[in-house]
Amino acid sequence: MNKIIPEKIETERLLLKLISLDYKEDIFKEFSPEITVYMSPRPAESIQETINFINTSTKEILEGKNLQVVILNKETNEFLGCGGLHNLDTKTPELGIWIKKSAHGHGYGVEAMNAVKNWADKNIDYEYIVYPVVDKNISSRKIPESMGGKIEREYEETTGLGQKVNMLEYRIYPQ
Repeated sequence: MNKIIPEKIETERLLLKLISLDYKEDIFKEFSPEITVYMSPRPAESIQETINFINTSTKEILEGKNLQVVILNKETNEFLGCGGLHNLDTKTPELGIWIKKSAHGHGYGVEAMNAVKNWADKNIDYEYIVYPVVDKNISSRKIPESMGGKIEREYEETTGLGQKVNMLEYRIYPQ
């Protein structure tokens, strides 16, 4: 597997940059209970938890295990959210993303995750990409569907906020 992690990925509207402590305040503020309602991770209770997450992510980037990015508006440099491709050291890496509430409804998630998948298609050897999503999260389901992803598995999970949810696991195959 090629483990060359890019410093940035650009799209028409977005700049995806490797996560860094420069964004700790934005991540801490925007990764809220409202954003995480359908997610496994829970919001950080302190800025130190966010710093620990960023430091762990940076270590995993250096090890070639994780592509963890912040998503920025290319024109204004406004922080929009975080995303990544995790478990790069496996044949089934996993896409994940969150966009801050005030930036919902603009297609940023689809645009960012399609860019990450395009990078993966050119740079890593994988069988398929996993994209787990809560069945009720229609907006998030549009992301794997935009890449031709198909539901291959359903299971129950408890979110970081303690809610039981029905998960759909999409699989997205290389182009």
